[in-house]
Amino acid sequence: MSAQPPVATQPSAHGLPIPPADPGAKAYSQLGWAMLKTGILGYGGGPSVIPLIRYEAVTRYHWINDDDFAEILAIANALPGPIATKMAAYLGYRLKGWLGATVAVLAHILPSAIAMIALLSVVQVLQGSAVVQGMIAAVIPVIAVMLGVMAYEFANRAVKGLGKYLGFTMFAIAFLLLQLLNVQDAIVIVLFLAYGAIHFKLLGRLRQRQADKRKMKETGGE
Repeated sequence: MSAQPPVATQPSAHGLPIPPADPGAKAYSQLGWAMLKTGILGYGGGPSVIPLIRYEAVTRYHWINDDDFAEILAIANALPGPIATKMAAYLGYRLKGWLGATVAVLAHILPSAIAMIALLSVVQVLQGSAVVQGMIAAVIPVIAVMLGVMAYEFANRAVKGLGKYLGFTMFAIAFLLLQLLNVQDAIVIVLFLAYGAIHFKLLGRLRQRQADKRKMKETGGE
């Protein structure tokens, strides 16, 4: 009997409820169709696929929420290999175990694999085609807008969670490390994950102390 992941009926790490996965065969069809679309429409590699996967997993099928998607994205980005394939594998495993992971990965990579095989014989002709160059130039702004919208939504959540000043300070530090110092993105993600764990742990202790002080004042120090 193969091991299955626990059904997501418990609250997430942020206290938000996670909808349970569909136990029937419908989950496989939804998973396969969602990942197939991301594989077909995700023109330009991993970054362009991420907003598509987020739409399918969070907005359309409600498999996970935005906070969990952000955590999964951070971990997947820190691990080696194509990020979109890792995201598809995790979502499939979360819904239907190892079989679901296999279905998700195959559905995601098959469109690209078939297209590569079909177009390999004419790649030299297409490379210098003005029509193809125009298509590429037209798609790039769309990808930029999709990434920008997703980045804005995540940034808005970060500011609400950390506060305005600390949130913008974190943005500045991330920009400094990634763009000016050229620190490996996986290292930056690990550093921010470690800081986040310490930050919220200390914040929880501070709130508990404040609550204890208020309670002592209300009870007259008894």
